[in-house]
Amino acid sequence: MKNIGNLLIITFSLIIAVGYNKGFAQKIPALTSEKSRDKTTAEVTTELTAHSSNAIFKTTATYTFHIDNKLNKPQSGKVSYLITDQFNKRLLADSISIKLDKQSSGSYNFSIPKLKSGFYKINFMINVTDYDDTTRRVFGIHPEEIQSIHQKPDDFDQFWEKSKNELAAVEPDFQITEKPELEKDKRKVYLVQMKSLGNLTIYAWLTEPAHHSKYQKFPVLVMLPGYQATNKPLLGLDYDMAFVGLDVRGQGLSKKGLDMRREEYIVSNLEDKDSYIMRGVIMDCIRCIDFIYSRPELSHDRIAVTGGSMGGYLSITTAALDRRVTLCAPQNPFLSDIYNMDHGAIQWPINHMKNYVKTRPGLTFAQVLDNLQYFDTKNFAGSISCPVLMGIGLLDPFVPPNNSYAVFNNIKSKKKIFVFKDLGHEVGDKYYSYETLWTRDAFALY
Repeated sequence: MKNIGNLLIITFSLIIAVGYNKGFAQKIPALTSEKSRDKTTAEVTTELTAHSSNAIFKTTATYTFHIDNKLNKPQSGKVSYLITDQFNKRLLADSISIKLDKQSSGSYNFSIPKLKSGFYKINFMINVTDYDDTTRRVFGIHPEEIQSIHQKPDDFDQFWEKSKNELAAVEPDFQITEKPELEKDKRKVYLVQMKSLGNLTIYAWLTEPAHHSKYQKFPVLVMLPGYQATNKPLLGLDYDMAFVGLDVRGQGLSKKGLDMRREEYIVSNLEDKDSYIMRGVIMDCIRCIDFIYSRPELSHDRIAVTGGSMGGYLSITTAALDRRVTLCAPQNPFLSDIYNMDHGAIQWPINHMKNYVKTRPGLTFAQVLDNLQYFDTKNFAGSISCPVLMGIGLLDPFVPPNNSYAVFNNIKSKKKIFVFKDLGHEVGDKYYSYETLWTRDAFALY
């Protein structure tokens, strides 16, 4: 089993390369180290340590700020911190005076006064004789208590039931074409074509082990794409699982008829919830599940959906709207708790949406926010019935942790979350290793 798990980890690595590196979500290297920014040339270095592995505390947040003075002269000045909420409102500040002899070091402990449940930005600043620097982090207090004050629309469920009925009225016209020139490592590669909402043609890649017994049915991992990402055939050495990589409308192979600029995509028909791009995108994911059900060699009771950023969002919306999904593994799902994305919490896509409103006479941003409630991740979360494995980064500039937890806390099914205190719009290898074993265990692949 260990070797098989390693192979699947390799496959998940390929998934992340497709879903993140070519999509909107990108790694933010400047936020991934606890060391001072220039360890190789700085002669004063710092290290900040949170007294919690994931920077989540039950009551009081505590930190140690360590300084190494490698200069041949003493340093004096202060270390201070500033705490703000996710909207950058100043909440707390404090400082201490420090003196370091030449070629010496010092450690300083900080205990943050008690705060109510939620996540907070904290900046630690060092200002001494020959060195200035700022370390930016985020910490949480009792995040399991976070709840959005904004309720989903009364007709939310009816809106999506109507959408699914419209999709069901579209003949899928599934077409599957083998692509031998793309095959390797004893895996078959197929290009899948199908009709989705609005009779729009979309595409997906299906890969399967080349050899299997007559009655063998493969469990399926569905990779849902990041923002403006292009999926590729997911290859590997796994002999017991199939993979589907979907290109939703307006992305990858499914751009025909909807080929728009990157910045136009997220605001396409934003003023009309019935025509907004994400309504069709979500229905494309449901159609992909229809395709899996049309294939006799694919297991219909072992279907996992996964993805990062928009792919994480689509994993949640698909699992919420389609109970045929049996596992859901989202990372950093965007469009979470949308009302609380405004007022300085994030820039993208809120500022982009505000600019779009300015180009539409008669449209107000309040109307846009009302429409977006039908697409808010947290409003889908409560309808998920399958197990969920979620991953987030506390330094995410697109999905603040308060917003992520508003989604996670709404999930009523069995769930687990991985929190990475030093990562941005990404998750770490620990998450993917766990996801691999979690998926295989749930699918009884030993």
